Amino acid sequence: MPVSGAPQAGCLKRNPESSNVPSFVIPWESRVTITTLSSREFNRDASRAKKAANAGPVFITDRGKPAHVLLSIEHYRRLTGSRRKITDALAMPGNEDIEFEPPRARIEIRPADFS
Repeated sequence: MPVSGAPQAGCLKRNPESSNVPSFVIPWESRVTITTLSSREFNRDASRAKKAANAGPVFITDRGKPAHVLLSIEHYRRLTGSRRKITDALAMPGNEDIEFEPPRARIEIRPADFS
């Protein structure tokens, strides 16, 4: 059941900056709007695309199919900045004095059975 006042999934809303381009409202972030522009519209008015990217991702289509996504730097950093790199996780800074002695592997050679 949706939270009262929150938009439901699949709720289409017209972007005020481009009345002919529908935008999709993401339910868990009411301030994020996904805008779709054709490549031609993007080439004609890049400043409109940049303004729309401040409200949410802008999908740029080629022949009706999504080809690119334009994000504001804040949205990009939110998507990529919170991820931890595997090398940082394995380095375990501050825990260098942990002793770890894995058991020695026992590898035995045995003749092949071709029957």
